[in-house]
Amino acid sequence: MGRWGDGEMGRWGDGRWFLRENPGSGFGNCASRIVGWRNLAIAIAVLLVVVTTNAIAFDDTRFPPLRVHPLPEKLALWNDPQATGDYFDAIASHSTVGYLIWSKFPVSVYIEPPDDGDRRSQSWYNAVEAAVTQWDDYFPLVEVKDRENADILCLRSRPPLRATLNRQTRQLEIPTARTAEASYEFYLSPENPPLLSHRFALRLSPHQTDEQILGAARHELGHALGIWGHSPHPTDALYSTQVNNPPSISTRDINTLKKVYQQPTRLGWAVPDS
Repeated sequence: MGRWGDGEMGRWGDGRWFLRENPGSGFGNCASRIVGWRNLAIAIAVLLVVVTTNAIAFDDTRFPPLRVHPLPEKLALWNDPQATGDYFDAIASHSTVGYLIWSKFPVSVYIEPPDDGDRRSQSWYNAVEAAVTQWDDYFPLVEVKDRENADILCLRSRPPLRATLNRQTRQLEIPTARTAEASYEFYLSPENPPLLSHRFALRLSPHQTDEQILGAARHELGHALGIWGHSPHPTDALYSTQVNNPPSISTRDINTLKKVYQQPTRLGWAVPDS
């Protein structure tokens, strides 16, 4: 299983295998309580029981070797003459597949449509669509209406509460509220030979101001594009904590994204014959 641990493996209805992980990357202004290692050990034990009864082994030898993809054109053309820097050192790669990189462009994004006549859901939709447009200035995205085949799903819902491991304190944190979450799953594409592929689901709470929804959508889309980590700087869209005035996508954000896409991954490459 992947390094974040909260996952499951199974099959789609058409027989394709997938591995789903819910790493709890969301942020928000929320209080947390801390659970020590004893309770963490219990949680891991329960997770292992659930996983081993439904999963197949995630065998590295059955997957493509780690390789680097060509940069998407917009990132290839990106240049920072001021050498502003990045926070690449804070970005994690998946322990099995490498960096969470897209290789087919544009990446398709589905945004849950608003309910007829509902102003709140329309405002939510407008804010999320604006975030997609802003990222598209730097990375090729396209909005689609087909939910089933989209690469990234943006869903209008409050994320469920999940315990997450704080890597600094090594303790389990259980939030009392969450405003956004990014999760992903792996699957084999229908091509022959199949490609190791992934898709993201972003859950964005509508119970925020329009500006907060926009900031949350920017942040979670950054995760979905491959920035699987957080910036230590509050002026970056991928800052770890939701702030009252969410920052725009920064030069450091794009520098970090470009560096991610210069790294090796198993995603997007053909799976060897068994």
